[in-house]
Formats: sequence, structure tokens, C-alpha cells
Amino acid sequence: MIDSSLSPWARTLSSFISKYGEFKTAAACYALLLVMSLILSCMFYYVAVGTVTLVDVLAVMFFTAVVSPILITVLLNSIRQLEASYSYLDSATKQEKLLNQTLKDNISRLNEEIDERKMAFHAKHRAIEELRREIAERKKTQQELAQQGMLLRSIVDSSPDLFYYRDNNGVFAGCNKMFEQVIGKTSDELIGKSVEDIYPSDYLPEVLRTDKKVSQTHQALTLDVEYPVDGEKRWFEMRKLPFINEKGEYIGLLAFGRDITSRKEAAQALEAAYKDKGKFIATLSHELRTPLNGIVGLTRMLLDTELDKQQRSWCNTVFSSAETLGNIFNDIIDLDKIDREQLDIVADSVNVADFINDVVNFAGLIAEQKGLEFNIKRKGTLDVYASLDPTRLRQVVWNLINNAVKFTQQGHVELECRRENRPDGPWLVMRVSDTGQGIPQEQLHRIFDMYYKAPDINGTNAIGSGIGLAVTKALVSAMKGEIHVSSTEGEGSVFVVEIPLKLCIAPTEQNYAVRSLNILLVEDVPLNAEIATNLLEQRGYEVIWAETGEDALSFVYTEDDLDLVLLDMQLPDINGDEVARQIRDDEHFDNLPIVALTANVRSAEEELAGINIQGALAKPINTTKLDKMLSELFDIKQQKNCQPEPIKAVAEKDLSGIRVELLDIETIEDFVGSMGLVIFNRSCELFSKLNPQYQTELADALAADDREDYKSVAHKLKGAAGSVGLNDVQLHAKKMEHGALEESSEELQQWLDELAVKINEGRDALQLFLQQLED
Repeated sequence: MIDSSLSPWARTLSSFISKYGEFKTAAACYALLLVMSLILSCMFYYVAVGTVTLVDVLAVMFFTAVVSPILITVLLNSIRQLEASYSYLDSATKQEKLLNQTLKDNISRLNEEIDERKMAFHAKHRAIEELRREIAERKKTQQELAQQGMLLRSIVDSSPDLFYYRDNNGVFAGCNKMFEQVIGKTSDELIGKSVEDIYPSDYLPEVLRTDKKVSQTHQALTLDVEYPVDGEKRWFEMRKLPFINEKGEYIGLLAFGRDITSRKEAAQALEAAYKDKGKFIATLSHELRTPLNGIVGLTRMLLDTELDKQQRSWCNTVFSSAETLGNIFNDIIDLDKIDREQLDIVADSVNVADFINDVVNFAGLIAEQKGLEFNIKRKGTLDVYASLDPTRLRQVVWNLINNAVKFTQQGHVELECRRENRPDGPWLVMRVSDTGQGIPQEQLHRIFDMYYKAPDINGTNAIGSGIGLAVTKALVSAMKGEIHVSSTEGEGSVFVVEIPLKLCIAPTEQNYAVRSLNILLVEDVPLNAEIATNLLEQRGYEVIWAETGEDALSFVYTEDDLDLVLLDMQLPDINGDEVARQIRDDEHFDNLPIVALTANVRSAEEELAGINIQGALAKPINTTKLDKMLSELFDIKQQKNCQPEPIKAVAEKDLSGIRVELLDIETIEDFVGSMGLVIFNRSCELFSKLNPQYQTELADALAADDREDYKSVAHKLKGAAGSVGLNDVQLHAKKMEHGALEESSEELQQWLDELAVKINEGRDALQLFLQQLED
């Protein structure tokens, strides 16, 4: 390495040495010195002497040749030493620079460490300050909590209500002063003791029972408890609550109690006053009704005599006033019963259609007295027996009709009665509408309030006591029903009463053994045929069963003494309309009555349009309609007789736990009441035997993609299920029948899978229901 601090000639010489080596450099220098010595000696002698002699030149060159190696050697050694010195100096310089840089780095790191330590010190100082503040805040919070605890304890101890807390083992863990006074022990004596150690033995069972209920249900419990305090019986309203941790686990019981002795005594006094008031009202009603009945009776007798127009008007006014006063008496008595919660509903087996007819007769009379038109509309099957309180229901309807007539000056009053089949069973809906003055919208929400009278059209309070509608609503509620009102001022009002119908059998059954009939029953479903046959034979008739249309025609042509053909409309070979048409084509059978059996009466009447038939019965067969049809066709006089088997009325049955929504209760009651439980049970057993066959046929039809066969089997299953009252199965089979041709195979298979579940559920519900009938 050539140092940059050397002189130019030294650098040149050093570079030569580095490039060519010392020997070549020494030879070059030696040759250069000889040349320079020759040139310089020639010039010297030429200048100094004027002549150049060879001897002188050679002497000089000889001297140069001898001295030059020494000089060159010294020069080269000097250069080597000089390079070594400079190399050492350069190395020392670099080391010094490196040491200086290291020292600077160390100083920088030291400064950073100092800064970091300063920051850590400051952070430590701040942390210490924060810790001091937190300690101070905690001390303050503890003091506040202690003060709040003392305040809460003071509040709890000063409360007139008792309080205690027990852990999940029933051991007392805390209480207030009032509880100490009631129990007669201090908190030190109570805490750590179990309920067995504290309560008297005669109170202990009830305490343990309620504690167990709270711990199991995790629900609050309120009860009235009688407990002796200082030898005196006191009443406490206790509320027990579960103490639950954040995991939802029961860890104890909280209890609060309030002394309600004065309230109990007041309630007892009030009850005694209620009894006295009831006696007074009953006595007053009895004493006033005697002369009132005389007024009503004599007035009615006067109205039956010849009177002039003014006298008749006066008598009508007296009669209406007396009737109104009698209704007010009824309302007052009912109001007293409602007030004492003694409004009893006495249910009886009532024919709904007959009940409505009675109401219509009364409504028509009072509407006629005021010159109003009265209309009646009936919808749904109303010719059934239901468990109702006819007196209370009649009072409801009469109240509404009386009100409608009272506030209607001209126009009409209308009563619409309809039966609605809802998921929870059948309901009777009665709608009373009028064309009267109406009720202002802002008054509607108060119309059923006690003693409230909506203002009439002139702005003054309407006439009346103001308790009729309140009593009406109470009566409807007592019958588990609902009542609604809507009105348009100046146009009229509408009151709607909805009462649940608990269908039941008639109080007596009918015996038709007066005349024996030969009846041809055409039915392709064996179960339907057996039930229909039992119904007819139980009435004393001879039955011939045909399963197909061809068999039916054969019986018609071969049997000479047939009185009636009961014809199913959907048969496996030819439909019922074609069978009826072929029978009517033969003049010999013009007088043979034909009655269609169908699931849809309207559709059957359309199919049989133009064919002479004597009627249609819906399936499953309703015995009342069957009897009515036979009576009309053959003029059979009906005789009363006892029912075939005594069974419990619907209103008396305990239906809890029975899925009655799966059943057609009306059909079951109708069949059981007519045929008896033994025969109906036999029909149910037949359905159980046929059911696997139906399901197998449905599966085979689906596997073969025979939609028509699938539809036919579903139709049979629908009829069989309906005959034993399996309403949910019947509806499902109907869906399978109607969707057999349009729905996908996957959907049909899903319906088939659901069918087995529905049949099992329906049979279980039916079995439980029949057990209720047997008990």
C-alpha cells in the first residue's frame, strides 16, 4: 500500500517497487544513474575544460558504477523503512479512529441508558403517585361502603316489614329487627340456626314445603301466613324469593314479610257486610217482586181486553216500565253476586237451535211493541246439543236486544247466530246490531263500566241504571266467552258475544223401532260401512251393504223390497252420480228414494243436478240429520227412550292432558251417544286393523308412481278417519288426496311419513277421550 503522504519521487519509486519488484527497480535505477553520470560528466568536462576525454568520462562512470549500488541499497532500505513507518502510523490512526467511534457509541448508549433510567424513574414516581391515589380512593370507598352498609342496615332494621336470609341449606345468615321481634330471638341466636331449630313444629311442614318450591322452581312465592307474636295471632304477607348467583345456581332464600292483620280483619268485616248486603238485596227483591209481578200480570190482562188507542198506549208504557224494573232487579241481584264473586254458571244440555228460537220469539215481541223490524240470521250447524247455562245466556242476549230496541227509534234490530269451528273447538257467535243513535267513539271504551251511561243523541245521559252492560260482560266472562262492541254515531251499534261450545249428547235418545226399513248402503270404505250399518241397525232397520257401484246396481235389480238407497258418491269402479243415473233410467225404480253420502254436500248436489234424488247427507253421518231425513221420507214418529249407554256429559269430563284439537268431538259424541261405547270401540279397532293396509297401499302406489291409486287410497283413509273422529288425520288424508296428481313424489312421500305420526297421535288422543267417557 502506498501512503499518500510520501513525496512524488518516493511515491513513484515505491510504485515501481510494488509493480516490478526491488531487483528490477534497482537495475533501472542503476542504469539511470550510469546514463546520468555519462551525460553530466560530458557536460562538465566540455564546459569546464573545453574538451571531453574518454579517460575522464570512464573514471567518472567507474566511480558512479561503484558508488551507485550503495546509494540504491540505502535508498531502497530507507523507502522500505519509511513505508513500514507510514503503515504503522496508518494502522495506529485507524485504531484510534475505531476507538474514538467505539467511545462515541458507548457514550451514546450511556446517554440513552441515562435517559431511560430518568424515564423509568419518572414512571416509577408516577406509579407510586397513582398507587397512593388508588389507596386513598379505596380507603374512601371502603368508608363510603361502610357508611352505606350502616345506612342500609339502619333502613332494614327500621323497616316495619320483616326480612331474613337463609343459605341453600336452610341456615339463617341474616335478618332485621322486625324479624327478631316476631320470632322472639336476637340475630345472634338466629344466625347459624336451621329452620328446624327456630320454627314451632306445627308451622315447620308448610315452611319446608314453600322453601322447597322456591328452590326447585327458582320463582318467587307469595303467601299469607298466620303466626303468633307475643301470644297474639298475627297475619303476615310473606314473599319468598330465590337468591341466584351469576351462574344461575340457587344459593339461598330471601324472604320479606308485612303485617296484614288489620287488612285481614277488614276483609273479614267486609265479607260479613257483603253477606248482610246480599241478604238485604234478596229480601228487598222478594218483597218488591210480588207487587211487580201483579202489575205485569194485570197489565198483560188489560192488553188482552178491548182498549182505545190512548189506553193501550198507557198500558204498554206500564208493561214496559214494569218489565224494565224487573230487569233492573235481576241486574242488581247479579251485580251483588258479581261483587261477592258468587256468580254461578249452571250448565245443562241445551239444543242450541231451540234456544235461539226462544230468544227470537222474545226479541220479535219487544221489537214489535216499538214498531221496529226484527231480523234473524243463522249460519253453521246449530242443531246440536251443548253444555250451556240457558238462563244466563238468555239474560245476556235479552239485555243486548233490549238495549238495541231502547236506543233505536226507527229501522231494525238484527240477531245473527253462527257456529264457528276454531282450533280450540266450536264457538257460538251472536251478533246484535241495530240502526239506532249509536255510541260516540270516545265513549266505547267505557261502555261496559259499572254505572256508566253513555249520553244520548241530545247530549244528556241515557236512561237506565248503567249496570246492564256491566252485568252482561260479567256473565259472558263467567261463561269463558268474550264480548265486543263497535258503533258509528248516528248509524247504529253492533255487540258481538262469543261463547265456547262444549258439545254433548242429548239428554234423551230416540227410538225408531216403529217401522222397519230395508236400506241399501253403498260405501267402499269398510269402516264407514260398519258405522253406518250400526247406526241404522240400532234403529231397527235392515241393511244390505254394497262395496262397489256394480254391486249396488245388482242389489237394486234383484232386491224387490228396498225402501232406501244410501249412495256414496265416490266409488272404486263407477261414481255415485252414474249409479243414480242408471237407477233413474229404469222407470220401475222411480219411487225408490236415493240419498247421497258425500264429504261435500254442495259439490254432490252439483254433480247430481238433473237426477231425481231425495237429499244428501254429509260424511261422517250426523245422527240428528239422519233421523230428520228418515222422518221426512217415511213419516216415522219419534219416540223418546233412554240412551243406549249412560256416559258422562261433555261438560263434566276432565279433558286436561287430551289433545282434543286432533279429534272431531262432535262426531264422536254423536256416534257414541247413538251406538254406545262398545260398538264405537269396535269401529276404532277396525280402523286400527285397516290402517296398516292403507299405509302399505299408499307406499306401493307411490313406488309404482300410480297417482290415481294413491288418490283413491287417500280418499278411503279420509273417510275411515272421519268416521271415528280423527279430525287431524282426516284433514291430512284430504290434503294427500287433493295433491296426489299435482305434487312431486318427494312431497307425497313426506306426507306419507307424516301420516303415521298423525295416526298414532290421533289414536292416543281418542283412547284417552273414550276413557273419560267410560269413567
